[in-house]
Amino acid sequence: MVKKILIVEGNTREENSEFTNVGINTHTESLIESINFYKKELNIDIANPSSDTNLKSSIDELEKYDGLIWGGSSLNIYDNTEEIRRQIDFMRECQKKIKKILAICWGLQVAVTVAGGEVKKSIRGAHRGIAHKIKINKDGLNHRIYQKKQNKFNSPAFNFDEVVKIPSNAVLLSSNNLNKVMALNFKTSVSDIWGIQYHPEITYEKMVSLIHFRKERLLNKGAFKDQDEIDTHVKMIEKEIKNTEKVSRMRELENWISYLNEN
Repeated sequence: MVKKILIVEGNTREENSEFTNVGINTHTESLIESINFYKKELNIDIANPSSDTNLKSSIDELEKYDGLIWGGSSLNIYDNTEEIRRQIDFMRECQKKIKKILAICWGLQVAVTVAGGEVKKSIRGAHRGIAHKIKINKDGLNHRIYQKKQNKFNSPAFNFDEVVKIPSNAVLLSSNNLNKVMALNFKTSVSDIWGIQYHPEITYEKMVSLIHFRKERLLNKGAFKDQDEIDTHVKMIEKEIKNTEKVSRMRELENWISYLNEN
């Protein structure tokens, strides 16, 4: 039986139009491309709770999905805008009705917020296209999200915020020097949620494109001090590309799809 999943786009349609205009895949497009590397026959629907006008009908149909993947976004959850509140409300409904959820980066932050956790601006700095030295802890080594994954690894990542309070029943699975919470697992009454604060489904090449695309924004935020620092950072990521093997990079996605396909 073909499994049916819902992909939730974390960015607004306006942000995605800007991506498309400069030739960058949206996060949903990147995710579908990565899923298709493993499982072409999945039945996939897409929702954008920040921009969709038919959310009520989408909520009414949530129980038909075998799984949910909630992707990344450039939003900051503490800004509490209407677009963000719509996503929080939609995630709350998903946690009532969908059994298997993979929450990626922004998706993790929304899932944690709904479940009683807290997200704030990272005090140790941002992941700017790459997260270094993510270390899997003992619980992580026993969790299937990290099956066949190296104990310490680098990954594509882009986040300025971090989970500072995890839900009461959550289990921490991995950390690095910038973010204590790089992966965790927790359950609601219905959902088993695997959350990660990085992007195994996105290539480093896209991360480099995002740095160039967001250059002015990143400079204004103080993520980089000048163009020379950007150039040096990009060269470092480009070196990482040569040392990264696709299957290893995407192992978490592969493991979740395997979990999804169980009865």
